[in-house]
Amino acid sequence: MLKKNKYLWPEKVHFLAKELHDEISLNNFNWHKFRGNKKRRSAELIISAFSQLINDGDEAEIEDLLNQAILWIKEEIKDPGCDSH
Repeated sequence: MLKKNKYLWPEKVHFLAKELHDEISLNNFNWHKFRGNKKRRSAELIISAFSQLINDGDEAEIEDLLNQAILWIKEEIKDPGCDSH
């Protein structure tokens, strides 16, 4: 089954979105450095929502990601920290 957005976005958009997502996403190497940074966390959620949007993702999940990003921007949520520290 072909995704309905297959021809809506140029292939380069998919490539660039994945590349940006990979650069912005927190990982094992930068988690402690950026876990509480509201701009970094909200950007990660926004690019995840964008990636899902161009890849015909679930609209409810896209909305949830964007709402979560807004909560980070407003500082209405914060990272609880690690239990082991």
